[in-house]
Amino acid sequence: MFRHSYLTLLFIGLLIVIPSARTSSQELTRAVIADDFTKARPKSVGKRPKNSRTYRRASTPQTAAWVEPNRDKLQLGVTIWKLQPSTEGRYSAAHYLKEQWVSKRVEADSEFREGDRLRISIESPRPGYLYVVDRDSYSDGSSGETNLIFPRRGENNRLAPGKLIDIPAQGKTPFRASPKPNQASEFLILIVTSSPIPLPAYDDTLPISDSQLTEWRETWSAFAERLEMNDGAGLTRTLAEQQAAEIKGARQLTRNDPGPQTIFLLTPRSNTGFLFNLVLSYAR
Repeated sequence: MFRHSYLTLLFIGLLIVIPSARTSSQELTRAVIADDFTKARPKSVGKRPKNSRTYRRASTPQTAAWVEPNRDKLQLGVTIWKLQPSTEGRYSAAHYLKEQWVSKRVEADSEFREGDRLRISIESPRPGYLYVVDRDSYSDGSSGETNLIFPRRGENNRLAPGKLIDIPAQGKTPFRASPKPNQASEFLILIVTSSPIPLPAYDDTLPISDSQLTEWRETWSAFAERLEMNDGAGLTRTLAEQQAAEIKGARQLTRNDPGPQTIFLLTPRSNTGFLFNLVLSYAR
């Protein structure tokens, strides 16, 4: 499980609402241009970069019984940042080297090890409200406790084009991978709805019952396909991406700024929101 200073959490999940442009199977077989995702962002001043990045299909083609042919698909972006220590720090008056962290992109199917520090950015080209449920998954097929870990009291879960939601937020200690001896992965459930879910306020985590989770799944489950940015893994986080995730910042990512590392193409069951799983695997 990821541990975050005074509390234990692990994150990831997300979802979005409001249908986007129809995506055909033919379009999925070729490289997807970042413009398909970033066109909802504000226009930028200046010339467009010549090295617009493309995406490749990274998930095995599948189908679901309830997916209708030619059903509209939504897009959802997530970037997992792996933090690495940097020796480029500033010395304080006491000649102490202040440690800094460099955030680099990793693909969503990467394997993580004990002690890895992570931060996740989520972006939606459509408005919505983000909720993240955490559940440990063990090698024997069993699951651990189910807890809502985002948003906590005082955290803004409103998604908007060009704005990033960082989990944990900037200025807070990043997640630290700390799997149990028999834990195979972190089972992350992301929910995005068109209107807020009425929930009690909480400061740490909020336990979610099996019956409540089943109800949410039956209402919002979405069929997800994953695309990964070509040659995106290892790229360092830009200043614009940091500013777009600041809690009180007014900065929005523009069409010239980098797209997310991972784009999910989602076929929703409901028009009021959707839910899907993201699995973070642990290397043994």
